Amino acid sequence: MRTRYRLRLAVNAVNGSTLTGAGVALLGRARLARAPDGLWLATGYRLPVPPAPAFCVGNVIVTRLADIPAGSALLRHEARHATQFAWCGGVVMIPLYLAAAGWSWAVTGDFGSRNVFERRAGLADGGYTDKPPRPAIRRLIVRTPERADTGTSRT
Repeated sequence: MRTRYRLRLAVNAVNGSTLTGAGVALLGRARLARAPDGLWLATGYRLPVPPAPAFCVGNVIVTRLADIPAGSALLRHEARHATQFAWCGGVVMIPLYLAAAGWSWAVTGDFGSRNVFERRAGLADGGYTDKPPRPAIRRLIVRTPERADTGTSRT
């Protein structure tokens, strides 16, 4: 295992997010199994929330699916979230993620499109698409054209 994955594994163990992820997986009656790069894969999650087909808490990737193949885009996407948990100090990432999802929904009507965590994890790899801002937001951010410099000076 590469050093960066060992570091992520250790940080998420110390900050409690992997233990929290295992608890969420067990609560949802998912089956835990080892996955590549120090991750755990919890398959067959049965709770209705969150509605996503897969999500990550610490080094635990939780999914309703029967499996997420090693090397798949979805596994890479969720692995990036595991790294985000390490960088964000563990479960502190959950309210930060929810705030980012709220921002994305307010701007685009989609929870993932402008969510900084989803963008940094790779929108397409997670099954998200880039959505434009809502029309009212677009009107707010339209910039006025810069004045053209005529190249003449007044003296």
